[in-house]
Amino acid sequence: MANQAPVAWVTGGTGGIGTAICRSLADAGYLVVAGYHNPDKAKTWLETQQADGYNNIVLSGVDLSDHNACLEGAREIHEKHGPISVLVNCAGITRDGTMKKMSYEQWYQVIDTNLNSVFNTCRSVIEGMLENGYGRIINISSINGRKGQFGQVNYAAAKAGMHGLTMSLAQETATKGITVNTVSPGYIATDMIMKIPEQVREAIRETIPVKRYGTPEEIGRLVTFLADKESGFITGANIDINGGQFMG
Repeated sequence: MANQAPVAWVTGGTGGIGTAICRSLADAGYLVVAGYHNPDKAKTWLETQQADGYNNIVLSGVDLSDHNACLEGAREIHEKHGPISVLVNCAGITRDGTMKKMSYEQWYQVIDTNLNSVFNTCRSVIEGMLENGYGRIINISSINGRKGQFGQVNYAAAKAGMHGLTMSLAQETATKGITVNTVSPGYIATDMIMKIPEQVREAIRETIPVKRYGTPEEIGRLVTFLADKESGFITGANIDINGGQFMG
């Protein structure tokens, strides 16, 4: 196989945080497979990455809510690029609403995309990692999975559930050369956050003890650290990266 670089599969790779994770892993020498939802957006995104010199990033479009699609997607990645050494679950959506007004569709869309997808991808790579005696799985949760959030019972439940999966899978794989960890970002200065009206944005910023938003690059550095071979004594952990907004 031509490519000898370790392979990292990053779901939600074309998003704001996902992009920084992909670039950081690529800088560290990985062949990065970026997952996407919108093909047209993904094509433009990849052209931008390549124009910036990231020729070790490729795309993979998989319906993460479909178990069989994830199995097939992981198999295709393995065949084209080699065994998957690192899995980063970064895909996520919001469908906010109070419990009183939340529809079944809003609940299940978020659970399928944010939580069931994590089972699907982990299940798709775990046998290969066990056979190779090595793997790094990093699940991107949220501060709101740690403390809850008004109008986000679906999102908070999914993000909290991610860490339950992390802790359990970490115990199953602890003697197999595989680590499983959760990263829980707070407010990060992505395009989504920067589109919030400035007055509201400043009010949020004032609630953060360090008095600033995090950067996607800070998340990327943390993920790349956890992905490293030398980080093998960290497993089953949740690492908060939120500027001190939630401590517990």
